[in-house]
Amino acid sequence: MTTIKVQGSPNIYRHHEGALVEMKQIILRQGFNQGLLVTGEKSWQQAGQEIDALDLPLKKEVYRGECSRTEVERLKQVAIAMNADYLLAVGGGKVIDVTKATAASLGLPYVIVPTLASNCAAFTPLSVFYTDEGVFTDHVVFDQAAFMVAVEPRIILTTPKDYLRAGIGDTLAKWYEAKPLVEALEEYPVAVEISQYAAKLCRDVLIDLGEIARTDHHDGKATAAFTKVVDTIIMASGMVGGFGEHYGRISGAHSIHNGLTVLSETHAHLHGDKVAYGILVQLALFEAWEDIDALLPFYHALGLPTAFSDLNIGGDLLEKFNAVAVHATKPGESIHLLGVIDHVKLADAMHQLETYVQHTD
Repeated sequence: MTTIKVQGSPNIYRHHEGALVEMKQIILRQGFNQGLLVTGEKSWQQAGQEIDALDLPLKKEVYRGECSRTEVERLKQVAIAMNADYLLAVGGGKVIDVTKATAASLGLPYVIVPTLASNCAAFTPLSVFYTDEGVFTDHVVFDQAAFMVAVEPRIILTTPKDYLRAGIGDTLAKWYEAKPLVEALEEYPVAVEISQYAAKLCRDVLIDLGEIARTDHHDGKATAAFTKVVDTIIMASGMVGGFGEHYGRISGAHSIHNGLTVLSETHAHLHGDKVAYGILVQLALFEAWEDIDALLPFYHALGLPTAFSDLNIGGDLLEKFNAVAVHATKPGESIHLLGVIDHVKLADAMHQLETYVQHTD
């Protein structure tokens, strides 16, 4: 019998005009008295006026750029010193992840105001950890989900355009990473069926509406297409892992992302862009060239990377394929959920993809 630990969603999810006002009402109704507000400099420029207008008792702390265990410990001490009884994350993925980890270490509730539609961090009780220098180390799933997620359309519409593209790339991976994980199951538990449906929904919505949503974003319009894509990136994407657990989280594409972090030239590129490239490598690993052919026009239309050159990686590519592959196939990496894969096999898949894309273009 397949056992699944379901952690489907935050207690409350709101995505509409006025979501922040509703968030304030809920915070007051819950009796939260003193909040530690964790944010980033750019995030605060984007959303600070909206948060200040709520006039909540908050102590603002700007995080130091990474979700690292060092930073979690620092924020934990700040929260203890101020006697915080909840945390509020205002920002993108790393701000949200470091806040979740800090709240979990203290056993405190947390509320999230995402400033980007670039991943499902707001929806999932999971933090991805890096060193203080930005190299991936591991991820941790917590027992506690967010008390509330408040998505304010006005804030998301001010997001730099590249982040929506990256969010589409990261979310597209849900289908390609989750589908192989369930192929050995003789029968799907209901939770896994929900997870697989959500993963397929992610793929279908993004391919159908992704380009339209990017245009609407550029025009500053919270249209039905834009709203659906944002909910797909944050909510539907989070449901894949929330209901599927180890049958719905990550596999090859995210391991390849992790491997890319060893190359300093990739640090300037967004998480979702590197994951999108990882999808193609995962498909190349299993010689799924027809799937790659189907995705390449979509990638080109959105500007998602298909080769090392798109990630500004040059020099000795064979050496860099190998460096990425060694890190991506470390013991414990999620790529091993797909079978026996060593760094030689993975580096060869990256090389094959590079050649294939060049010939296709």
